[in-house]
Amino acid sequence: MLGTGKSVALPGGRVAYSERGTGPAVVFVHGLLVNANLWRKVVPLVADAGFRCFAPDWPLGAHRIPLAADADLTPPGVARLIGEFLDALDLTDVTVVANDTGGALTQLLMAENPERIGRVVLTPCDAFEEFFPAPFDALPRLMRLPGAAWAGSRLLRLPIVQRQPSAFGALAKRGIPAEVLDSYLRPAYDSAGIRRDLRRFLLGVHPRYTLAAAEALPAFGKPVLLVRAADDRIFPASLFDRLAAVLTDARLVTVADSGAFVPEDQPAELARLIVDFAGRARG
Repeated sequence: MLGTGKSVALPGGRVAYSERGTGPAVVFVHGLLVNANLWRKVVPLVADAGFRCFAPDWPLGAHRIPLAADADLTPPGVARLIGEFLDALDLTDVTVVANDTGGALTQLLMAENPERIGRVVLTPCDAFEEFFPAPFDALPRLMRLPGAAWAGSRLLRLPIVQRQPSAFGALAKRGIPAEVLDSYLRPAYDSAGIRRDLRRFLLGVHPRYTLAAAEALPAFGKPVLLVRAADDRIFPASLFDRLAAVLTDARLVTVADSGAFVPEDQPAELARLIVDFAGRARG
């Protein structure tokens, strides 16, 4: 579904990604403890509409290849990694589509390294002081406990834990298929290197990064589509009102019958919005 599996060597390590389609570039940025499978129902529709889709596994705890031990996995470091991915593949005028934690990282990229970006689609995501929102705001503190990443990787294999609002229970209205959850959770369960990357990222999460990015966003100046979910139980609706107010070229839409994981709940509608927005913006 996602296309041909590839990988690229970046300064911080190797990043796996899938590529599908031909045409203008669309790069997808997922969030914490998921991988490119989040976009499995969206990428084919966007690619078939005439776009070249890239769906990487970013180092957020469900990736397949551990990064270098000295890689910068703070939020600004991972945002730079996204920029290095665009540089390495020489992608220009890119449409970046982001969800959840990936939206926060994309805002950092918009603020610090926007040169290769043509336009941005932000689905429900962290912003301003909500990095992370409750109940996930406890994770950076928990990661300071010895063995927390190892214990968490074991607990999340239990279906009863997966269904909790503090895990995956509040993200998608109709749940996430077991095989997809397995693809998200097995890397950290199996690999000490993946757990190390996850812990290092979580220890660096702080709202100061998204608040600083928000101050710089008015200078971004390029088209942004804000896709809010009507039934989002994680990200306050006001976040997108505030983003719309600080961005100079933003359009806000609301998708019905969807939780925060719009790619899971309403993939066809999200793909339609991406294709229409990217086509209009390029025109």
